[in-house]
Amino acid sequence: MKTLLLIRHAKSSWTDPDMDDFDRPLNKRGKQNAPEMAQRLITRGMVPELIISSPAKRARTTAKMMAGEWKYPKQAILLEEELYLCYAATFLKVITKIDDDFGAVAIFAHNPGITDFANYLTEEIRIDNVPTTGIFGIQADTDSWKDFDLAKKKFLFFEYPRKD
Repeated sequence: MKTLLLIRHAKSSWTDPDMDDFDRPLNKRGKQNAPEMAQRLITRGMVPELIISSPAKRARTTAKMMAGEWKYPKQAILLEEELYLCYAATFLKVITKIDDDFGAVAIFAHNPGITDFANYLTEEIRIDNVPTTGIFGIQADTDSWKDFDLAKKKFLFFEYPRKD
């Protein structure tokens, strides 16, 4: 079995409207939500063995903050250029390159691609929007990430900061 955690970056700052989108930092709420959501995954027993992130500052910072909660070495986070503002199909391209030694993987990325990809993966639920620091968990019945797309999948959970 392979477990995939799709995580949208935490809330970013718009205080400087002239700042390049790629360089936007997290705002106060984002900095609070990232560790909180990492702790929710710990409670679920869902700590990833591998973290892959978009290189955009807001995604990279979210990944580092959550990695700190998981005692995951921040320098081991893989930055994948293709995940910056990507389409759903790009996620599959990234996933097929994952080493099969990893059973649970977290991918940090952006909307609308992350919402589109989550909806592509399951018909059990439909998600209008993965909110900032939202986490979509799914499990695939396969031993190889190369077979992830065609493998039978089981929806695990959809969690986000303001969920009751």
